[in-house]
Amino acid sequence: MDSSQFRAAAKEAIDEIATYYETLPSRPVLSTVTPGYLRPLLPESPPEEGEPWEKIQADISRVIMPGLTHWNSPKFMAFFPCNSSFPAMLGEMYSGAFNAAAFNWICSPAITELETVMMDWVAQLLALPKEFLSHGEGGGIIQGTASEVTVTALVAARERIIRRKLIDMPEGEEKIDTAADIRGKLVALGSEHAHSSTQKAALVAGTRYRSVPAPKETNYAVTASALRQTIQECRARGHEPFYFTITLGSTGTCAIDDLNGIAALAATEPNLWIHVDAAYAGSALLLPEYQHLCPPLAAFDSFNFNLHKWLLVNFDCSAFFVKRRKDLIDTYSITPSYLRNPHSEAGLVTDYRDWQIPLGRRFRSLKVWFVLRSFGAQGLRTFVRRTVALGVFFADLIKRRPDVFGLVTEPAFGLVTFQIRNLGPLGAGARANRVVPVRDALTNGFEPDADAQYAELVNQKTREVYEAVNAKGEFFLTSTVVGGQYVIRVVSATLLSEEKYMERLFDVLVKEAGGDVEQNGETC
Repeated sequence: MDSSQFRAAAKEAIDEIATYYETLPSRPVLSTVTPGYLRPLLPESPPEEGEPWEKIQADISRVIMPGLTHWNSPKFMAFFPCNSSFPAMLGEMYSGAFNAAAFNWICSPAITELETVMMDWVAQLLALPKEFLSHGEGGGIIQGTASEVTVTALVAARERIIRRKLIDMPEGEEKIDTAADIRGKLVALGSEHAHSSTQKAALVAGTRYRSVPAPKETNYAVTASALRQTIQECRARGHEPFYFTITLGSTGTCAIDDLNGIAALAATEPNLWIHVDAAYAGSALLLPEYQHLCPPLAAFDSFNFNLHKWLLVNFDCSAFFVKRRKDLIDTYSITPSYLRNPHSEAGLVTDYRDWQIPLGRRFRSLKVWFVLRSFGAQGLRTFVRRTVALGVFFADLIKRRPDVFGLVTEPAFGLVTFQIRNLGPLGAGARANRVVPVRDALTNGFEPDADAQYAELVNQKTREVYEAVNAKGEFFLTSTVVGGQYVIRVVSATLLSEEKYMERLFDVLVKEAGGDVEQNGETC
């Protein structure tokens, strides 16, 4: 493919991509293929001779499109969003064209320096404490995912506590052995509702992991007292807590741990690296109404959120901020002769390879730059605020039908969690009073463990409805279990999200739950 052929092919591809986005609302959000569908559609081996682009492009529709789940569809309400935008795609295209590994400054100065500036822009946009800006001891770096960030932070925390404990010990075999003994006693902590990446990071780092209780009574958030008690229990067993993931917007319910209380606790635990996982909800900090959450963050060691979730930068783009970049550099800086250069040796530049586990890295700041300039801070605020309002709108629909649904948590950052409470046919009186008679029947019938039986029936019914909705393929939802409750999660946060899709989903849920669908405010 020469440059003229590339021009023609690229124009066709862009036209096809634009059409794809224009037709997303009419496409089934879930793929209907079965496992192994793709292999029979492809030859057993690669072609000996090159094929024309027209033939390759045709296979996007024939081979790839049937197996896609459409994450940017307005009917995708599962997990958290993985948004993209046309400016971000253009940034990705330029990044692919420049194609630099960019492991140090000399590899492409623009790549390093734009990333530093963009991370400062993002930190200011979110009103993060000044400690996370590059002008001081901290700074930001773009990583692939929040899971990658968690591993990076946890390993740095492990090595930091070892350096501090062995600071006066001379180098040698004894120090290496002592460090190994210390590692064997370290334990990483995270909320019982924290993302699984913390437990996986502890596994990668070769340390123990223990979860901290976050019960329904605290709205599924970790309190400072619960964290302190867990730390004390670990030490009583001869283990040393060295890391804690504090959650700002948990995966299950978007719960926020006790930021203020744990910030006060942090002052008494200098060797405990506290990492803020705000992978999804962190984007909301660009709204003034959420920035009261920001001041306590100054007490923590690192902060992370994914621009590729809610801020319209396509995957992958995870913003990782640290209060002391030296903590990363002391862990990850290994400089063989082939990476030495006068600029780095003089300490005049940032080499992001020293802040992360991989050596090479992509030009991801380019798409951040394009998105921030194209939408502007106000455009991004408008988008995020609109999707938060959609969550409130859907929660109000759920509350309108207590005969069918039970809200588990109030809407948070656009996320709504609920259960199905309609467990059977309703009598005329029950319908009028909008109550569910099954629980009363169990209790009045003197059934042993009536509440437990009712909770299990609700869990079963919720699972059945959830699976029935996803099986139809019109919408894609996810479920989770919190406090023993099986709940359905709904979050609508794509560029194409609108109230009409929330209303349609609500009607589908009511129908699958066996309730009466409302028309013009009346049940029928």
